[in-house]
Amino acid sequence: MQNTVKTAISFAGKGLHSGKPATATVLPAPVGHGIWFKRTDVDVGDRMIPARWDAVNRSPLCTKLENKSGLQISTVEHLMAALAGCGIHNALVEIDGPEVPILDGSAAPFVRGIMGQGVQMQAAPVYALEVLKEVTVRDGDASATIAPSHTLRIDFEIDFTDAAIGHQQKSLVMNNGSFARELCDSRTFCRQADVDTMQANGLALGGSAGENAVVFDGADVLSPGGLRHADEPVRHKMLDALGDLALAGAPLLGHYTGIRAGHSLTNTLLRALFATPDAVRLVQCDGEMASRLPGHGLVWDEIPAVA
Repeated sequence: MQNTVKTAISFAGKGLHSGKPATATVLPAPVGHGIWFKRTDVDVGDRMIPARWDAVNRSPLCTKLENKSGLQISTVEHLMAALAGCGIHNALVEIDGPEVPILDGSAAPFVRGIMGQGVQMQAAPVYALEVLKEVTVRDGDASATIAPSHTLRIDFEIDFTDAAIGHQQKSLVMNNGSFARELCDSRTFCRQADVDTMQANGLALGGSAGENAVVFDGADVLSPGGLRHADEPVRHKMLDALGDLALAGAPLLGHYTGIRAGHSLTNTLLRALFATPDAVRLVQCDGEMASRLPGHGLVWDEIPAVA
């Protein structure tokens, strides 16, 4: 069945790139609503922004949504991953700023907040998008592929010159609580040289090593406390991929493979998938199929505790 949150859940913090304070409140929504954002700091015009692939204003550094009036909300990927990973299909996110708060740089605070209040089952079946054809997009040495699969599986591979990151590869199926257990506490990361460049260009103004990001410099991890996982960077890239794939509009049954892929390329993949004739179909889930969707089998005790 479709799910929403049981009650309103608020998350307060600052935006990673803007540095501006914001509070995002996740509210219950009716059957068939999907996920929408509402900018409460704007007084006039269309304040509703759909969490959908065709509303993405593609950016290499974060996932930014924009409605037809040009109103935007940035850095939605961690919250979207948490909603997908908790099996939430319907929610309204009211936010009083232009960017979702980064919190600790991972999705774990969102997951703990959502599951701490509980999930409400609704009186309507859930629908999933079943991938029927393999689709691949490329950008230089980066690629993203979606292929048929009976469940959502994410494979990711990264390769950085920084010795502290290097080559990392991981594969996970996204049901049975694996997102919460394996990925949700992995934080956004970057190289010190990239931080300097971004901040010089007015970005990453809310970033802080150790507080909400992992910063690498060659063989060194600059963030106090070090890593939460030895392969935290590739885990975070998988977290991002789940959040970006959640913009498909319904849970995906497909095998995603990302090689050096980022937000923009994953969105390009969704656009190519929906543009390819007979590559995907919407199916009503019975109980067995629903058990293969993200969020199924999540157990509170397996959600990592974060400061």
